[in-house]
Amino acid sequence: MSRAENGTPLVDIRNLSISFGGIKAVDNASIDLYPGEVVGLLGHNGAGKSTLIKILAGAYQADSGEIWINGEKAEINSPRDARDYNIETIYQTLALADNLDAASNLFLGREITNAYGMVDDARMEAETRKIMARLNPNFKKLKDPVSALSGGQRQSVAIARAVYFDAKIVIMDEPTAALGVHETQMVADLIGELKKQGLGIFLISHDTREMMELCDRVSVMKNGRMIGTERVEDVTEDDILSMIILGKNPRDQAA
Repeated sequence: MSRAENGTPLVDIRNLSISFGGIKAVDNASIDLYPGEVVGLLGHNGAGKSTLIKILAGAYQADSGEIWINGEKAEINSPRDARDYNIETIYQTLALADNLDAASNLFLGREITNAYGMVDDARMEAETRKIMARLNPNFKKLKDPVSALSGGQRQSVAIARAVYFDAKIVIMDEPTAALGVHETQMVADLIGELKKQGLGIFLISHDTREMMELCDRVSVMKNGRMIGTERVEDVTEDDILSMIILGKNPRDQAA
């Protein structure tokens, strides 16, 4: 959808490698992401997908390779650097404070203050209502501690936090893990809304069927290497499973 006109990718990861204790966790991997696109990252545990994404998020620093953001070479040495490039990561744990409400979580560590330096709760709540109206109009539990929210509602809060602080690139780690059907659909709707707003999303998941439904392209990693990246309309679920298990791209085998 969004790769037409050969526009500049939001993210262009080129030949990244990183080793831990002599073992290459990521081995010369390349991947890109365009505005309004969802790219899924699949692979067994230890395939390298989370490590690759943590380099983009600033949690790890690559031994070699480059990251380009909006056509310019980026230096990402910390999570703060990543945020400066409008990259926000939504980890599976969500990093929410259970005892606080949605607004307090949305602005956690970045609170709005008034002229006297006091936290402006009313304004934070008003801003939270505004962003939630955009992302999830059914979200009404603004006063409840997030511990009382469902899994999908908690995801809404984490996604709203990323979008409010002007994320252009969102990394989502297993966003529907342990969610029911209704909750999973809520997250799918949120992802669709982010796409419409022109954000680019890297989605990490083990669920091939879900990836086929949510993503524009899927990338498969095995043993730290990028096996291939394919548009979902060009492959079947069996093709993807073959890439994950055998580490072979069906396109290469057919050539």
